[in-house]
Amino acid sequence: MSYLVDTNVLLRNVEPSHPMHPEAVNAIAFLLGSEDAVYTLPQNIGEFWNVCTRPNNKNGLGWTPLRTDAEVTRIESLLTVIPDIPAIYAEWRRLVVVHPVSGVQVHDARIAAAMLAHGITHLVTFNRADFVRYPGITVLTPRDVVDASVGK
Repeated sequence: MSYLVDTNVLLRNVEPSHPMHPEAVNAIAFLLGSEDAVYTLPQNIGEFWNVCTRPNNKNGLGWTPLRTDAEVTRIESLLTVIPDIPAIYAEWRRLVVVHPVSGVQVHDARIAAAMLAHGITHLVTFNRADFVRYPGITVLTPRDVVDASVGK
């Protein structure tokens, strides 16, 4: 199987004080210890950078670009960052029309489009409801991943 780790999981993974931190850490550790392919997207890295460098009072982490760069380098050493390819745009256009997507949800549709264009089957995210509308993608929360690992 193949898994894409969403931005919110990457973010909770670097926030030890966040209540979702343990689930994110455990899910990523399980995936990296499996024989499955584990990916993220340039879009996820861009969103991660945005939140990390945004001030705390603007719902960010308040990190410097230097600290954020170090964490992105670590992420890149653990996960495969799959490239943007032309097929993503065509798939995105199809998805936003077929599933009447509007507003901020267009960004999630692009993640779904990239997954479909690259043949990635599973998404690990804390925002299940944002992605369940897209056929061909199995949406898992970090808790789902951790619970599945207990049976192995």
